[in-house]
Amino acid sequence: MNKTNTKKLAVAGVFCAVAVVGSLFSVPVFGSKCSPVQHMVNILCAVLLGPGYGLCTAFSAALIRNLLGLGSLMAFPGSMFGALVCGIVYAKAKNIFGTLIGEVFGTAVLGGLCAYPVAIFFMGQGAADLAFYAYIVPFLISTVGGAIISAVLIYSLKKSGALYTVQDTLNR
Repeated sequence: MNKTNTKKLAVAGVFCAVAVVGSLFSVPVFGSKCSPVQHMVNILCAVLLGPGYGLCTAFSAALIRNLLGLGSLMAFPGSMFGALVCGIVYAKAKNIFGTLIGEVFGTAVLGGLCAYPVAIFFMGQGAADLAFYAYIVPFLISTVGGAIISAVLIYSLKKSGALYTVQDTLNR
């Protein structure tokens, strides 16, 4: 049991590092800054580690990005809701497509709606005026980009048989 936790913790740490470094890269899409790496990491964590590790990885990456000045407070609702929802979907259904949809819904809808109170309480009224309208669409663009990248990775791993090998190794 202890080896499983150590392996999963090590992989979660690597995913956290990938999410932090990946936040340096963004692509402009329809006037929004698309940063898909965190969402890709959320889905990979859901499939390989489970919802708890995914949520902790998303929180840790958001915290580190904020401490380093690489992100805003919107990183918390934007990543954590997606990680939790897609993790729960994969844990219950073992359906990759449902997991991708769970990440998109959790980040874009739940994360976007929760960005509004975060903007009111922590960022001031000026940011709150924009939050309700300005976060759902950019969150949607980023999370769809991350879902597409992770879908290519996961389906490639599944086709080669490596996905089950990695999952089995992490759960031993």
